[in-house]
Amino acid sequence: MRLPPLPLVALGVCLAAATPEASADERPNIVVILCDDLGYGDLACYGNRTIRTPHLDKLAAQGIRFTDFYSAAPVCSPARVGLLTGRTPNRAGVYDWIPSGTEVHMGRGELTIPKILKGAGYATCMAGKWHCNSQFNDARQPQPGDFGFDHWFATQNNAAPSHENPRNFVRNGEGVGKVEGFSCQIVAGEAIGWIERHLADRPDTPFFTYVAFHEPHEPIASPATLAAGYPDAPKKGEALYYANVENMDSAVGELMAALDRLAVADNTLVVFTSDNGPETLNRYRGAWRSHGSPGPLRGMKLHTHEAGIRVCGIARWPLQIDPGQTSSEPVGAVDLMPTFASLTAAEIPLGHHLDGTDILTALKGGRANREQPLFWCYYGALNDAKVAIRDGDWKLLASLDSGGQPLGRVRAITAKNRAAVAAAEPSRYELFKIGEDRGEARDLAGEMPGRVEAMSEVLREIYTGVLADGRTWEKIR
Repeated sequence: MRLPPLPLVALGVCLAAATPEASADERPNIVVILCDDLGYGDLACYGNRTIRTPHLDKLAAQGIRFTDFYSAAPVCSPARVGLLTGRTPNRAGVYDWIPSGTEVHMGRGELTIPKILKGAGYATCMAGKWHCNSQFNDARQPQPGDFGFDHWFATQNNAAPSHENPRNFVRNGEGVGKVEGFSCQIVAGEAIGWIERHLADRPDTPFFTYVAFHEPHEPIASPATLAAGYPDAPKKGEALYYANVENMDSAVGELMAALDRLAVADNTLVVFTSDNGPETLNRYRGAWRSHGSPGPLRGMKLHTHEAGIRVCGIARWPLQIDPGQTSSEPVGAVDLMPTFASLTAAEIPLGHHLDGTDILTALKGGRANREQPLFWCYYGALNDAKVAIRDGDWKLLASLDSGGQPLGRVRAITAKNRAAVAAAEPSRYELFKIGEDRGEARDLAGEMPGRVEAMSEVLREIYTGVLADGRTWEKIR
């Protein structure tokens, strides 16, 4: 039975009052597609005039395209933790990207989207890049299955030794060896195969599928036929990057075609986004193919300015979301968990702090009822500001200083550096009316001290709570 169209607010109220068993055939399937290092300006529907992205352009035309969608962090591991938990990732003790072999990981006790959805009767699957721990497929740290995924097919970080014909995928704890093809098609194929088997076995049980592409992160590997389609790309590696985004777009097309073929597209909520902004060209030796575009935004990956954290955000749900919408409402990855909980009657324990909010009304083109501004704290930022909030049309950024000196880069809070981090205070504010100045070209802090004072109080309050919650590691190596 298909659920007839209802206003999203009414749907949330209806499902919240229902038991999972009673409403299982009515609740939407959910597919979250996450890219890696995709620039805000990399898709045609976000203004790119070179890269061909017909499938994502179609997805945007069929639903709602958010111009002000935000990741939880300007770098991969914390962005993924923030998406999965609905919390700013520092609360989970994940402050930066996680190298293999450290102590850093998302703690077993963290409440996640797949965990609450599984508790609400959903079948759950993950395919792609995990990067929420450092000891991958190792009992010393929790793995995807410990966070609610019935089925998982993943790598710790990048597909290796290349995103073409990788050898490091693990399926439900068992290594699978060399897999032929490009990573995005491999990941999409795994997700499609799982959905097919699930619908054959349990057609009345809704599903949640988390598809985490490696593309277009380095080391970029792209089909030669697609790269040849960009003969006018003048810079070394540029055609390879463009082809990489196009190839990822084709994998999205395969996923969407499968939903159509399996007759579940109408009542499936699809969310597409990226973990952070585009990699800076030549930041490290292997990044020579990183030609992602920030579009009109300031900064790049690892920046708390907009290009590090503002990303593409598209949602399609034919049964409930009208097509052809564009919204400038500020929303983000941390909002997905509370939104999915509202849609599915999933339980979030009373008193469990979330940094996101339910954005069902925003999916319908309205405003989100946000009690707390969107918040970021990234101690490894390449720009001076380490902390930022977005409150309506306004964004405030702050440096962290102690004794008149800037806090140095911190990869993780440890027993050794905890005191120094705690002593640093937000200062040297930057203020932008971001609704009108998305390029952050005009700092209004000196002209509007009253607004800076009011917003800085909020920023400090959130930051103090996040710092108090953040895990302290004994060591990170």
